[in-house]
Amino acid sequence: MNKPIAEFIGTFTLVFLGCGAAVIAGADGMTGIGLTGISLAFGLALIGMAYGIGPVSGCHINPAVTLGAVAAGRMPLGEAGGYIIAQIAGAIAAAFVLMIIATGQGAGYDVAASGLGQNGWGPGYLGEYSMVAALSFEIVATFLFMVVILGATGDGAPAHLAGLAIGLMLVVIHLVGIKITGVSVNPARSIGPALFVGGTALAQLWLFILAPVLGAIAAGFVFRTGVLDMPAD
Repeated sequence: MNKPIAEFIGTFTLVFLGCGAAVIAGADGMTGIGLTGISLAFGLALIGMAYGIGPVSGCHINPAVTLGAVAAGRMPLGEAGGYIIAQIAGAIAAAFVLMIIATGQGAGYDVAASGLGQNGWGPGYLGEYSMVAALSFEIVATFLFMVVILGATGDGAPAHLAGLAIGLMLVVIHLVGIKITGVSVNPARSIGPALFVGGTALAQLWLFILAPVLGAIAAGFVFRTGVLDMPAD
C-alpha cells in the first residue's frame, strides 16, 4: 500500500464516519448522538487512521495539512500533489457511498434538503453565523490544528502519542465549531459532500478550501522560522 492509496483510505474513513455520524446517527441529542457524538466520531476516526496508515503516509488525510507540511519544510512540494489528489478522491468516494446508504432509508432521504454533513454558514445553516465568523473560525481553527500536528510529530515529541493528541484536538475543534460552520479545517472533507448536495453548499465551498489552506500554511511557516522549535537540553 503506497502513500496515495493510504491517503485515499484515510480520507475516505474520516469523511464516511465523521459525516456519517451527522447524517445517520443524528445531531438531535434526544434521539441521536448529538453534537458531542459527532465531534467524537471525527476525532476517533482520525485517531484510528493515524495509527493505521500513519506509518505509511503520515496520515495527512487533509490537503491543508499536506500544504502546511510543505510550508514547514517537512515535505517536498513535488510529493504533495499525489497526496492531495488521493485525499479529494477519497472524500468524494466516501460522500458517494454515504449518499447511497442515506437514500436507502425506508422513510426516504432527500439529499438536497437534509444534506450529507456539508459545511456552510449564514441563514438556515445551524447557528446562522456570518461569513466573516465562518472565515475567522476556519483560519484560526486550522492554524491551531496544524500547530498540534507539527508539534506532536516533531523531533523530541513522543511519537506514540501523536495520533491521540491530533485526534483529541480535532474533537475539541468540532465541539466549538460545529454550530459555526459544521467544521471543515479540511478542504477534502468539504469538497466531497458539497459536490453531491450542490446549491448553497457548492457556492460556499470556496471558503472551506481557502481558509484551511491559509491557516495551515501560516502554522507551517511559524515552525519553519523556528519560532516553535523544541528547546535544547
